[in-house]
Amino acid sequence: MSSSVLGKVVAVKPNGNIDLGGEVGSQVTAQWKASHASASKPGELRVLFPAESVPIAAVSQGEQKAAPETQPDRPNGADVFLQNERAEQTRLNAAKGVRTLREFSTGEEQTVEVDSFESAHAAAEGALLGLWSVNHFKTRGSAPSWKKPAHLQGGKHITPVSLNGAKSDADKKKLRDVNDSLGETSTPLSWYTGEVYARAQNWSRELQETAANLMTPTEFAKRVVAAFKNVPNTEVIVRDADWVREQRMNLFLSVAQGSEQPLKFVEIHYHGAPEQDAKPLAFVGKGITFDTGGISIKPGAGMDLMRADMGGAAAVVSSTLAIAQLGLPINVSTFTPLTENMPSGRATKPGDIFEARNGLTVQVDNTDAEGRLVLADTITYACDTYKPHTLVDVATLTGACVIALGDVYSAVFTETDRLWQDLKTAGDAEHDLFWRMPLTDAYLPQISKTNADLVNTGGRPAGSATAAIFLKQFVSGLEDRAKGTKPSVDYAHIDIAGSMEAAVNTINDYQGKGLTGRPVRALIEFARRLSYV
Repeated sequence: MSSSVLGKVVAVKPNGNIDLGGEVGSQVTAQWKASHASASKPGELRVLFPAESVPIAAVSQGEQKAAPETQPDRPNGADVFLQNERAEQTRLNAAKGVRTLREFSTGEEQTVEVDSFESAHAAAEGALLGLWSVNHFKTRGSAPSWKKPAHLQGGKHITPVSLNGAKSDADKKKLRDVNDSLGETSTPLSWYTGEVYARAQNWSRELQETAANLMTPTEFAKRVVAAFKNVPNTEVIVRDADWVREQRMNLFLSVAQGSEQPLKFVEIHYHGAPEQDAKPLAFVGKGITFDTGGISIKPGAGMDLMRADMGGAAAVVSSTLAIAQLGLPINVSTFTPLTENMPSGRATKPGDIFEARNGLTVQVDNTDAEGRLVLADTITYACDTYKPHTLVDVATLTGACVIALGDVYSAVFTETDRLWQDLKTAGDAEHDLFWRMPLTDAYLPQISKTNADLVNTGGRPAGSATAAIFLKQFVSGLEDRAKGTKPSVDYAHIDIAGSMEAAVNTINDYQGKGLTGRPVRALIEFARRLSYV
């Protein structure tokens, strides 16, 4: 028995049996049944101590209930619903097991062996997500890691490994999910993909949780450069304010001008498609590394959470990293405008008017509606310069979205049914859920009645919808019925203002209270499916 093994997480079948084999298997099955735990109830857990063995966290798979006859907006049928439900239960079970065994940790580097339950991909995700912790800034308490090497921070001193014994990446890839709908010709789901998805989300969490004085635009850009340094087929370009001025990104500049911290504009290009010049999938992420609201300053209570107002940028760079690490056959271009939104003598004043990169004039009535300003110029640049076939922007954009959806769903605004279904299917598969909201010109009058072409806020009514229709004005290549032109780009805006934080409904064993890193897993899965269409 290796001293480096902290324990094992094993699945309990609905009949109460545990497939470990040998004398240990017989002992733990007997101990489980003697504990009077319910094997039919999903997530029932007992910590067992067989002789000559490390501690074993036994977690019940539970009985599978029939799929519901009715549920909101289900496009894929009962079989897919049940498959997704089993995968989510696997995440929860793996996370519950590793978090329980973590209590036995000495604080040193150790491994914990984890059963695949119903899905090797989901088990790896649940274990890695469940072990995540924000201990980066602690010098005391449980497993403090201030100033420790990065590979030991965030709970990474404990490494989940497959109970099946797979250690190399090649062996991890062989632990496949037999029900993966994309089949053998794709990048199939496996223990390996589960690790990549989860580590990407954990990186997004880390970027969001880091205090704003330690995560300035400059530092964010440095971390992106470092993360992609040895990743094949990728290029990272960091732009400065002079370049932004040359690009006439005056809306972006209007937000940045109040801060002492220099702005940065980060581009990431991944070339994975067989045709190197194939049109890319484009991601745009809002990168406000701290948002005071500017002159329209926010209330002080809870303002510390605005360190995560770069959650969109964190999500898209993390997703792009995973897509590149998986080697998906797709081209991806990712753009993040990075700045603080601060009040100062140079800051934008309510009522100021600026010309956007695409020539539209915008009156800034509320400087706390800054996210749509930095996104607008970035979207235009991405569309005009790289001609993507699909553009998805991700942003912690509106408090109205929090009121509408809470922390359960990320809001998706799109006019394209196919794009919506693709995003929803990916989100359901990863239990990183999306809900469709209206993107319609019916809201345009609400943000058009000022001295400029547009105003950056339409007031309280339909606040997330007016923000979305504002952004649509800067997407090049959409359908124009007046001119008779068909769309050359599919567009979706994702508002994660609610889902950025697990506050009430979404707290579970792999997602504790705090910042979530969402919707990273859904975006990776979306790209995986899109790359094999």
